[in-house]
Amino acid sequence: MAKQGGTLATSDYVHLHNHTQYSLLDGLTKIDALLDFVEESGMQAVAMTDHGTLSGTIEFYKAAKARNIKPIIGIETYVAARKHTDKDPQKDKNRYHLILLAMNMTGYQNLMRLSTIANLDGYYYFPRIDHDLLETYNEGIIALSACMGGEIGSALKEGQDAEAEKIAQWYKS
Repeated sequence: MAKQGGTLATSDYVHLHNHTQYSLLDGLTKIDALLDFVEESGMQAVAMTDHGTLSGTIEFYKAAKARNIKPIIGIETYVAARKHTDKDPQKDKNRYHLILLAMNMTGYQNLMRLSTIANLDGYYYFPRIDHDLLETYNEGIIALSACMGGEIGSALKEGQDAEAEKIAQWYKS
């Protein structure tokens, strides 16, 4: 809890966007090293959001629980610019990053569904989902705008503020 006067304690902070060794060619952090940092910093929770995979989830969950750290299960997924099954080289190489976090068991099950669909049906350079899938499997999930590679960040980068707001409103709904 935040202390009176607006000062935050270290335990009030939670890293919600972290890549581990399971994010191929992107994450270098080993799960134990991540948890060491969280513990040493006095934090009480941390998320693991690897690129396009939930592969390290069980290892992360067990290791965090063993240290009395709240594990937040997530994924940095790729959202297709069109449908997740579209694979036209002229239109479908582009994709957007999106952080999805499980709030509860339903959310975790929906993350697993989305990850499976992305890898089996939506794979085109990367495992991709789309807006329709998010509308179907959003229960129990919190979405974060991710990085500059996200839909909102990309629109803002292009000077399309109204489009960024429209996208943010869609995700909020």
